Amino acid sequence: MAKSRTTVFFCQNCGYESPKWMGQCPGCREWNTFVEETVDKKSTGKVKDERKAAAAPVCLSSVKMEEEERISSGLEELDRVLGGGIVPGSLVLVGGDPGIGKSTLLLQVCRKLAGDSREVLYISGEESLKQIKMRAARIGSFSDQFRLFCETNLDVIQDTIRASVPQAVVIDSIQTMYSENVSSAPGSVSQVREATAVFLQLAKGLGTSVFIVGHVTKEGTVAGPRVLEHMVDTVLYFEGDRHASYRILRAVKNRFGSTNEIGVFEMRESGLEEVQNPSEFMLNGRPEDSSGSIVACSVEGTRPILLEIQALVTRSPLAVPRRTAAGMDYNRVNLLLAVLEKRLHLQLSGSDVYINIAGGLRISEPAIDLAVVLAVVSSARDRAIDEKTLAFGEVGLSGEVRAVSQAAQRVQEAKKLGFTTVILPQACREQIGDVKGIRLCGVRTVAEAVGVIL
Repeated sequence: MAKSRTTVFFCQNCGYESPKWMGQCPGCREWNTFVEETVDKKSTGKVKDERKAAAAPVCLSSVKMEEEERISSGLEELDRVLGGGIVPGSLVLVGGDPGIGKSTLLLQVCRKLAGDSREVLYISGEESLKQIKMRAARIGSFSDQFRLFCETNLDVIQDTIRASVPQAVVIDSIQTMYSENVSSAPGSVSQVREATAVFLQLAKGLGTSVFIVGHVTKEGTVAGPRVLEHMVDTVLYFEGDRHASYRILRAVKNRFGSTNEIGVFEMRESGLEEVQNPSEFMLNGRPEDSSGSIVACSVEGTRPILLEIQALVTRSPLAVPRRTAAGMDYNRVNLLLAVLEKRLHLQLSGSDVYINIAGGLRISEPAIDLAVVLAVVSSARDRAIDEKTLAFGEVGLSGEVRAVSQAAQRVQEAKKLGFTTVILPQACREQIGDVKGIRLCGVRTVAEAVGVIL
């Protein structure tokens, strides 16, 4: 039968489909997210009597467990974020701001895999072959196992992948792919969802590892419906200022590993270089004998990272003083300032307070609370803290300093980088005991912590 063209409405946030426009999406409860798209549907006709036999349900005890094979990407930081390496047949989504280094990272991965005699196919819908060649020349030489293909038609791409069956495929980017069966424009909700479904079938059916690059919106999320993130196995985000040299790769979803790990890279002329010691890298250029500065320790996955907490307290000429937080939750900063005014009687109501985590990291762990409090007191009293002092601990509303996890690993990381004093919760101090070569100061309240350093 002839194709019948219908008009439907899709939610740009979650992909909910509706025959009419609605102000609020019933699926994700967001407002004004529906867009109109035209789709072609074919009539299925009569249902055939002959049907394929469906797989029968099985008992959980009869399922055999086999250790999954992982392929090293050649980059230890990327392998850490992926959970130990690339899983064959996985579908990985890589998102990030324009110019952050997504294509450069995947091109380096392709170079490593092709150098290990693995066939790799790089499909570009945004750049020409010459443009990719110019970028590849800065990275290094590539073997003949690496192949380029500039195409946006899903049918052609699908036939090419099935014919060659490469071990790894890179799609740059998913918003440029289109299917002739969907009448909407490339990058629309229908096209993105259709393209992702095609690559998901190819990855699972052929055992090919597929990396797809996704554009991001103003809010920092991948453009297109949220169903895109639900369909893939792993979602990686590239963070950091594209004008700075550092890059942070973070997993927000991973079916094959932890989502707490991060990878740190540095952008150079030859591409992205791994940062083996992020703590030393983050503390590089720290000022000496300056008030309002102290080092804290945060744990990302299994890796402790030392970072500098900066605070600036100055008299405000405004009726409503400013409160600015860069790198941590704004509401958390206001809570800590209220604790200081109530428990230490520190007058901050007439002062502007600026909090910054140097290095561009975004930290949500409450273990940096104690360092933020000490940095604010140091700036307010204009007294510098010893540069070899480190602090970590969670601060409660009563001014108490609560215990945090993995305290021993934090202390060992501080000792490795030459710190001589660590201010930590008393509960963690009793749990760790004495550590040779470093002084541990256990505190129960914020007042005790302030008395140790000032």
